[in-house]
Amino acid sequence: MKKLKLNNSIKFSLKPTSPFAFEGTFYKPSHFPTPDRKYSDNVYWQSLNFKNQLYGIKLKSIGTTAKPNIEGTLYYNGKVTDKTIEEIKNELSFRFDLNANLSEMIDLGKRDDLLTQAMKTRKGMRVCTPYSLYEFLVITTVLQNTTVRRSVQMMNNLFTTYGTLLKFDDVELYGFWNIDALNNASEEDLRNLKLGYRAKIFKKQAEMFLTDKYVTEKLRTLSKENLRKTLLAIYGVGPASVQYLLFEVFHFYDACEFLPPWEQKIYSQLLFSQDIVDSEKILKRIHERWGKWKMLAMHYIFEDLFWRHKQENIPWLKQLIRL
Repeated sequence: MKKLKLNNSIKFSLKPTSPFAFEGTFYKPSHFPTPDRKYSDNVYWQSLNFKNQLYGIKLKSIGTTAKPNIEGTLYYNGKVTDKTIEEIKNELSFRFDLNANLSEMIDLGKRDDLLTQAMKTRKGMRVCTPYSLYEFLVITTVLQNTTVRRSVQMMNNLFTTYGTLLKFDDVELYGFWNIDALNNASEEDLRNLKLGYRAKIFKKQAEMFLTDKYVTEKLRTLSKENLRKTLLAIYGVGPASVQYLLFEVFHFYDACEFLPPWEQKIYSQLLFSQDIVDSEKILKRIHERWGKWKMLAMHYIFEDLFWRHKQENIPWLKQLIRL
C-alpha cells in the first residue's frame, strides 16, 4: 500500500448560488461509504486525483443557507500554480453543482407535501458526485448486482491495492489510482480482489479513457439524448448506470426513465405505501408529479428518507440496504 503525506496547503473560496445546503450537498447518507471522503460538523474532506496528481481537499461552511460561502483548503506536495488552483475550483464547482439555479424547484417544493418535508432542513441541496467520470464508473460497477456490503468490500480491496493513502489535515483518506493502474493489471489480478466479472469491465473502461484523455470534456458538451447514447456505448454501462451518470455526473434533473428493483421497492413505499408497485406506474406518477425536476425531486425525497432512517431506524429500509 502506497502512503503519501501532503505537507503544503493553500486557501481558496467557493461561493455557491443561493439557497444552498452545505450538509445535504456534501454528505449523503444514502451513498455507500468509501474511504476517500469524510464529513463531520459542517466540514468535508476528500482526496482528489486531478490530472494524475493527488491532492487533499477540505471544505468548510462559513456562510448560511441564504448567503452561502465555502472556505476551501487545497493540500499538495511540491508546487501548485494559480492556473491549477483555478481549474480545481472550477472542477469542484461543476461536480457539486454549486452554480445551479434551483428557484423553480424551490417553488415546486412549496406545493408538494413530500418535497416540503424534504426541504425543511436541506433547502438548496445539490445533486453531485465527488468523482471524475472514470471514478464514478468504478463506483457504479462495484454496485452492480450485489449487496452494499459486497460493494464496500470490493471498493476497499481496490483502494488498498491500487490507491494511495493520503494524510493531510490530521485525516487519512485513500486517493484514486491513475487510470493506467487497472489497465496494466491483469484480469486475473483483479479477479483475485474478488471483483468477479467486473474485472473485465474495469480493464475495458480504463483502456477507453487512456485512448481518449479528453473524453470527459467532450461529453459535457453533449445534449442529454446524445450523451445517453454515448454513455450506453461504454462497456459495462446499462440503463441503471446511465441514469445515475446523467443525473449525478452531468446534472440532468429529469433523467428518470428506469427504476432499479431496490429503488422500485423504496418508491412503492413512499408514493403508494405498498411493498411493491409496478415500475411503470411509479414512473408515470413521478413524471406527473414533478415533471422536468423529477429526478432532483426524487433525490430530495430519497435523501430525506435516509436522514430519517439514520435518526429513527426505519425497519423496511434497513432490510433493503443490508449494509
